[in-house]
Amino acid sequence: MRMLHPQLLADNVPLHAEQRLLILNSAADPFVQIAARQLSRGRIILAEDNVGALEQAYAVPARSQLQHIPFHEYTRETSPNTIDVAVMNLLYQPSKAWVYYGLEAARYALKPGGRLYVTGAKDRGILSIARRMRESFGNLETVEISKGWRVVAAEKTAETPLSAEPPAWPQREVFAGGELDEGTRLLLEALEVYVTDVALDLGCGAGYIGLHIAERARKGSVTLVDASLAAVALAQQRLQEKGLSNAQALPSDATSAVSGQRFSLIATNPPFHVWGVNTKAVGERFIRESARLLTPRRGRFYLVANRFLKYEPVLEECFEEVQEVGGNSRYKILRATSPLRPGRRSERADELTQLYKGWR
Repeated sequence: MRMLHPQLLADNVPLHAEQRLLILNSAADPFVQIAARQLSRGRIILAEDNVGALEQAYAVPARSQLQHIPFHEYTRETSPNTIDVAVMNLLYQPSKAWVYYGLEAARYALKPGGRLYVTGAKDRGILSIARRMRESFGNLETVEISKGWRVVAAEKTAETPLSAEPPAWPQREVFAGGELDEGTRLLLEALEVYVTDVALDLGCGAGYIGLHIAERARKGSVTLVDASLAAVALAQQRLQEKGLSNAQALPSDATSAVSGQRFSLIATNPPFHVWGVNTKAVGERFIRESARLLTPRRGRFYLVANRFLKYEPVLEECFEEVQEVGGNSRYKILRATSPLRPGRRSERADELTQLYKGWR
């Protein structure tokens, strides 16, 4: 996975011991640890959306200097003109909508004379974001160029244009206008829900899967989890609007928030883009953790994926039965049942390794 060496930020973002530093949805960046050592009498505000990144940031020894505000609530929960330095790494932003909100949040938060530093690679859009920064702040400086990466900075000055109201979280743009994507629609068509199911919507996003299940499992319950605090807030809002009292939405790094529970139904549409890279890592983690949470009898695990993503080997390692139960030319719906015990899972992994070797 592409990663910026933290020294590039450390060498180009000057900090003083008593400053207030705003980290814009980039809490996973190692720069947070470096900054914590420098700001001995200052404060680091983590405007962060991802609970996994947040846990990583709070692992630093100087965690008492850290304060967290959900990224999507930052401008609503804080006052303007309170921050000395703001930093954002494009690597951790899911889309341009997140970046644009981050730029406006920084312009709102910075004191006059405060500076925003943004770092990123050309293939992450740093050049177009730099142009946007110039438009927003009225100035721009290219601080460093190194191996395809850049650090650019803008200063809040008396000439920087300011909006009358704090910038609002662009919920519609972030969640694609609330439209149901094709993969999720196919999953819902194939999903078998019992009225008494105790279900988990893993990586719930805007909550379509969980809402669908909650409306059918009227004598059961549904828990929706996601690592994104903005997604959880939207899912909870939609549950309340639908009046679904048998469902709840929780922030969770994969299944960490429900690790002690058991479910008769787990469904997921796992992300396969993480920090700009195609990866099966999240989906494979979801599969392995779901196998530990699924009830042995009548438990069903459903997953939708693009056809080119080969989740079947990990599913076969973790479950006795794996079937394709729906889909089209672009997507497949996989159902797995009878989760294997950890010991048997290791044996199955060895068996599959030998089998696949025989095929080559």
